Amino acid sequence: MTSIVTKPEELTFSLPDLPAMPAPGRVLLVDPAYFDVEYVINPHMQDHVGNVDKTAARAQWEALRKAYERLGIDVHVLPGAEGLPDMVFSANQSLPCLVSADGSAGGSGAGFAGDSNKFQRTVVMSIMNASQRKAEVPYFEQYYRSIGYEILHLDAERTACFEGMGDALWHPGRAMLWGAYGFRSDLSAYEQITAMLGVPVIALELKDPSFYHLDTCLCILNEQTALIYPSAFTAEGLALIHALFDVVIEAPQGDALRRFAVNAVCPDGHHVLIQRGCDATNKALQHHGFEVMEFDTEEYIKSGGSVFCMKMLYW
Repeated sequence: MTSIVTKPEELTFSLPDLPAMPAPGRVLLVDPAYFDVEYVINPHMQDHVGNVDKTAARAQWEALRKAYERLGIDVHVLPGAEGLPDMVFSANQSLPCLVSADGSAGGSGAGFAGDSNKFQRTVVMSIMNASQRKAEVPYFEQYYRSIGYEILHLDAERTACFEGMGDALWHPGRAMLWGAYGFRSDLSAYEQITAMLGVPVIALELKDPSFYHLDTCLCILNEQTALIYPSAFTAEGLALIHALFDVVIEAPQGDALRRFAVNAVCPDGHHVLIQRGCDATNKALQHHGFEVMEFDTEEYIKSGGSVFCMKMLYW
């Protein structure tokens, strides 16, 4: 199924209509040896150039790495590269997926819910918006090649920028993408991706530069539940979110803006890894049956990212 949906009235399917896609079981991290704030490419970096405590940053990163290991997720660490301080935000450089024999992500039927090893692991590489980050992408491409992924590239003449899973999020359990545009990714990127992967894309326009990536304002917790910061979206975007999730939890401004509450991750549909101190958001998550795991990512928030930005879940 190929389509881009920008308005609720354009929805011609329901989630059960879509092929199943198993959850990824591995996480890719980038060693933070070269992490720093050396330039300003988002509003959060403005007052923090040269102001990173690298010892604290290392400890914060290590705590997250150990948490994934405790949850039974296979962790792989990619070395950082000198001169690429934001490479540690490994959600941004790629969009991995599984492709079946018919060439579509998720396959053509519900049988896809079986062994993911029977399907081709494929990745769409990013075209980073900021010149300072463009050199990050080849390191990730080299890694994916080394483990047998098929590599896909967008046509740069048709799309100026696309920032991977910073803006493109798989709906848990289904071959469907949520894709944001407006600040770091172009709507035209999803026109290419829906054709390449054979999946529908729910396209959401972002309107607040402080929430410049989709992963800062939409955290998909499981197939039925999402955590959002509503003011980051247009009315049409909010309507689409409410149309496709049974439960939509709203993070308050303080948690979302200052503590990056929505830049959380729920790798197994139950545990939510989130920045420490998001008390109102945590209470709402616990009310809906989620187990909250708090982490300190203050050094990374100085650069405009938190828990979700610091990892890539893949197959």
